[in-house]
Amino acid sequence: MIENATFVRFLAAWALVHETADEGWKAAVVRGEAQEAGGMSGGPEAFVDGLSAVIAEEKERLKAELAAGKVEEPGSMTDVSNLLENLSFEIAELRGRIESMQTSLDSLADARDAQSGSRPGGGSRSGGGDSQPQN
Repeated sequence: MIENATFVRFLAAWALVHETADEGWKAAVVRGEAQEAGGMSGGPEAFVDGLSAVIAEEKERLKAELAAGKVEEPGSMTDVSNLLENLSFEIAELRGRIESMQTSLDSLADARDAQSGSRPGGGSRSGGGDSQPQN
């Protein structure tokens, strides 16, 4: 079993690490707040400082919302609706990219076949995935 003095010493070391990290965080926030908006000429350190300032600002907004009771429970209808909307947007983006890739592949295949003359029957290679209805 751990002695009380050893355990207290461990907790003191843990608190010191967190205090040091907290001081570093506060310093990064102050440096980030002093930067110009969009100013990333300072390299990776400037990025971390700027990001720290943005996160600290959002943290304060969240604290105010929590204190006022304005935050909805996770899984609420608004939360689910927003997630579904985001998912629908991402799926539409992926669909557009896939269609663009298919068009590019068809063009490359057509060019290759035109050079070799080996494509009997012509037509699209996309397998009928055209968006126009067939009558």
